[in-house]
Amino acid sequence: MKTYKACVIGHTGHGDYGHSLEMALLGQPGIEVVAVADPDAAGRAKAAARLKVENAYADYREMLEKHRPQMVAICPRFLDGHKKAIEACAEFGAHVFCEKPLCPDLAEADSIVATCEKHHIKLAMAMQSRYSPNWDRVLELVNGGKLGELLEVRTRGKEDHRGGGEDLMVLGIHLMDLMRGLLGDASWCFARVTDRGQSLSAEHVRVGAEGIGPLAGDRIDATYGFAKSPALAYFASSRPKDAADRNKRFSNFIYGTKGVIEIRHGWLGPTFWLGEPSWTNADRKTEWKKISSNGVDKPETLPTAGGLHEGNMLIVKDLIRAIETDTQPKVSVYDGRAALEMILAVYDSARKNAPVSLPMTDRAQHPLKSLNLAANKPTGR
Repeated sequence: MKTYKACVIGHTGHGDYGHSLEMALLGQPGIEVVAVADPDAAGRAKAAARLKVENAYADYREMLEKHRPQMVAICPRFLDGHKKAIEACAEFGAHVFCEKPLCPDLAEADSIVATCEKHHIKLAMAMQSRYSPNWDRVLELVNGGKLGELLEVRTRGKEDHRGGGEDLMVLGIHLMDLMRGLLGDASWCFARVTDRGQSLSAEHVRVGAEGIGPLAGDRIDATYGFAKSPALAYFASSRPKDAADRNKRFSNFIYGTKGVIEIRHGWLGPTFWLGEPSWTNADRKTEWKKISSNGVDKPETLPTAGGLHEGNMLIVKDLIRAIETDTQPKVSVYDGRAALEMILAVYDSARKNAPVSLPMTDRAQHPLKSLNLAANKPTGR
């Protein structure tokens, strides 16, 4: 078995190590973790201890130059450093395991894709839900006709204090990815963005946390069409007024002519099947049944305590497969860009008050920056 020399990039206090991506490199056959980079001295020391490495650097370029790894985990949750880190890894020929979302806008996403293509490197996104065996069982039900004809997919964000624009970007990225995993590429988006009941305007634009760029809205309602499916998909998120209402509906509902599937986010996220064309079990003749990694109404035999770590381990294994077969990971840089584009299409549609086609044609800047420019443009009076 080939051994891959691996390094880790983190940034304590600025996205840290994301959802512990670095730990997925440990205990993997064929991977040797040799170094970590983190500009924060205390965080760097803790990471080196976790990873059991002696080599720790403040500057990740110095680390890449000295160790020339074949694989790098880019861990910070903050998006504003992903592009430069990916470009540095590509320059040294290192394949990448990257925290989501990929980056703040399409200009950066297109540049990242071009960089990966130029240097022939693979990039796997940390989208754990699509690596879940529960998701595989869902696809088997759908593709096997158990759901009948697909009619629609409905998703809602986490709807905590980030409800609206921040929820769309930070957590909606997973839901967009699952939509694409089921229905293929989106071909259009029609969306409404409001703030305290007012339609989107330049005054609603704010700078998002975690380096995610411009945000707007405390309520998002978006509809998507798809090139290869007549089914429509919907995303919605609103900021709750009552804290008790937070994080109640973060899931995907897949509706077909023969029933409904609910799948919640995460590796082995709770997943359920209702084999009832009316989409309700009000008469109690048909009950919701749990879907495990083994199928409908079958006991779960996998350990559930691992959570995101198990998903991250599978992503790293899939990245190795992609490298050795010269194919793409299950959730590649192209998928990361496409899910981001579905999010940015929401703002593009809302500012135009019209449906927009995907792929988007205006990719030079974030749609909300265009909104600001339009608002500040002289009228000639």
